[in-house]
Amino acid sequence: MTTAKNPARKRYIARFIPTMAVYVAAIFTVSWVFNRYEPTGPIAWGLALLPALPLLAIIAIMGVYLSEEGDEFIRKILVESMLWGVGLTLAIMTVWGFLEIYAGRRSCRPSGPSRSSASAWAWPSPSSSAATGRGAR
Repeated sequence: MTTAKNPARKRYIARFIPTMAVYVAAIFTVSWVFNRYEPTGPIAWGLALLPALPLLAIIAIMGVYLSEEGDEFIRKILVESMLWGVGLTLAIMTVWGFLEIYAGRRSCRPSGPSRSSASAWAWPSPSSSAATGRGAR
């Protein structure tokens, strides 16, 4: 079983904890900036993406740990845990997306632009251009 003497686990913890500290700091900083200055446009988009960077690093750190771990059983448990987490997240977000798109369930959505409104902006449909009066000329 994994103990504190496992060198792969020690390296994982040494990478994980500082990255999570950066994540928490990013959340507080971005929240403070949005509450204080109410940024818009590209600055708001950049700030909104900032807390995601440490989370992407966490995924990479888990991958490195997976490759460094010598115990097959621990690797198997880690892979199964990651698959269940990804599958559950995908299932929840798929249901949420369909509720936003087809049922108009605005109460499900946190404040701010939705994923469906972002996709409508990126790929306008004939109905959206007709509604705004900006159809193809």
